[in-house]
Amino acid sequence: MTANHTAGWSDFGWHFWKDLALVRASLDAGADPNNGPYSFERPLHAAAHRGSPEAVAELAGRVDDVDAECEGRTALWEAVFNDRPENARALVAAGADPWRPMMGGWSPGRLSLASPTPGLFFPFPPDHVGLAEAEAAAVAEAERLTGALGRIEWDGHSLACVRGISAAEAARRLAAEPADEEELEEIMEDPFDDEAMQVIGLTDVPGGCVVSQQWGYMAATPVVMKELSAGTVAYGMYANPKSGNQGRVYRDVEVVAWDTHPGGGDVSSDDSAEEILLKYLYQGHAEAYCFAGAGLHPTDARAISSPDTHWRLPERDYWR
Repeated sequence: MTANHTAGWSDFGWHFWKDLALVRASLDAGADPNNGPYSFERPLHAAAHRGSPEAVAELAGRVDDVDAECEGRTALWEAVFNDRPENARALVAAGADPWRPMMGGWSPGRLSLASPTPGLFFPFPPDHVGLAEAEAAAVAEAERLTGALGRIEWDGHSLACVRGISAAEAARRLAAEPADEEELEEIMEDPFDDEAMQVIGLTDVPGGCVVSQQWGYMAATPVVMKELSAGTVAYGMYANPKSGNQGRVYRDVEVVAWDTHPGGGDVSSDDSAEEILLKYLYQGHAEAYCFAGAGLHPTDARAISSPDTHWRLPERDYWR
């Protein structure tokens, strides 16, 4: 498959940025090295994210400014955030600045300290600020947590991770009643009917508790999240089989974020420094992102796959 070189970058697919000959031919045919078809991504940023070091070097040699920002970040920041160390080296060789402040105080160089290649930009400048103690702890916890949970391979489940309350307190807040084993077995014969949607799992984990549903969205509905978050914070998600992971965050009964893409790396320049680090560390690990955001420290994935207890929610509209 080849791109139409006379059309600029509009038909460049994900993998085209790895093809030096294709990138060079497009540039020679008149494609603008400084601007692409989308306002949210320059050609050099796209190559830094998913291209080859050779394609990055070619573009870096033709742009007006190798450190031009797009949506609050440079191409070098994009390379570091997406764990492309060879692309980062190519950009530095072209003059990119690792220590340029951006994105909540996370310069490319400082963000690299949380990456698998923390020595990427040695030696550090005299005024370099390293990771704070809490940030270093978050990096270590991310490695432990993603390993403990492993890959959650199935879709269709939901969860709400709640800081600082027990499973018993979660049941009280939701006015839920225990579901016995016989009832649960009957429900599992058809887990997608209306009756089954009222049943959730509850599990205590270090730091708080988890509300989950293996077969549906109920654990992350607005009413459940609101009730659970009173006086604390709750990170929830629904692994929608049709549209992907749908995240939401509630803090003290107020919605903070809705319809996010947990584990997807959708960073905004409006994000706090803590949130940017969280999104970086948990790319591709949606459930782990929710646990970490709520400050929970599970040792395995049983809160999702095999909850401690099951409870029946009262009949009500959980979307209002």
